[in-house]
Amino acid sequence: MTTNYPKKIQRKAIENKAEEISADDENFSIIIESNRVWLNYNWRELWEHRELFYFLTLRDIKIRYKQTLMGIVWVLLQPTISTLVFSILFMNIGQSKPQEIPYPAFAFSGFTIWIFFATAVSSASASFIGNPNLVTKIYFPRIILPLSAVAANFPDLILGLVSLGIVMFIYGVEPGWTIVYAPLFLLLSVVIATSLGIILSSVNVRYRDIKYILPFALQLWLFVTPIFYSLDMIPEEARWYWKLNPMTGALSGFRSAIFESPFDWFAIGVSTAIALILSIFALQVFYRMEDGFADVI
Repeated sequence: MTTNYPKKIQRKAIENKAEEISADDENFSIIIESNRVWLNYNWRELWEHRELFYFLTLRDIKIRYKQTLMGIVWVLLQPTISTLVFSILFMNIGQSKPQEIPYPAFAFSGFTIWIFFATAVSSASASFIGNPNLVTKIYFPRIILPLSAVAANFPDLILGLVSLGIVMFIYGVEPGWTIVYAPLFLLLSVVIATSLGIILSSVNVRYRDIKYILPFALQLWLFVTPIFYSLDMIPEEARWYWKLNPMTGALSGFRSAIFESPFDWFAIGVSTAIALILSIFALQVFYRMEDGFADVI
């Protein structure tokens, strides 16, 4: 018997059916097969819970800035201060215009995407252990939790992009027609962040070491991603190592789109392939571990 209903409903239906059959026939058997096969998921059920996704996202947004003195201003301070520090540093070592782009605009574009990515991964990784009552007491598609944690960072990203537009205007940088491709690379960053968030949130339920490892890993990842420096600074023979970083293609593609510079198709292709593999792997990890969430958390 194969169904797409929640596990408790499946079990009750099977028990009732077994009682009916056993009353008439002693020789019967029931075969129960898991519906968690390769990429098989009840997406309709996920759509039916879209209001829960909306309210969880809204809740996370409100909680983030609740009882903060400056509220959403913190969203602007992070990329602004980072850009200011690295502008002073890199202007003094001779890379004031990487790729012929004013350095503040170049760096701000990198930090805007990276801060969204790092915050989304961090918040999604803690989505299950941060909501134990939801996980253990009610039924809903639990994948909504990491998805809503990522979505709660969208307002910050939008505000960061608006601020980037202001910085570009101040430094006289005019976007070209290629800016129409920018949303594609933003989507690529979202897919990578969401996939990693789903994987880490699932593993974090069983192994709480994630909350200690992740900040350190993201800090290292920051330095091997061309955010505050360009790939031109990397020796040509070692440059392809940087392009294996999935965020390199997403970030370089975004910059090429908004600054109308040549696209690095190899880096973009690598990022797209890794994003696809990560998304498939994330779903499989989640499906295999989901059944034990309520018992372990």
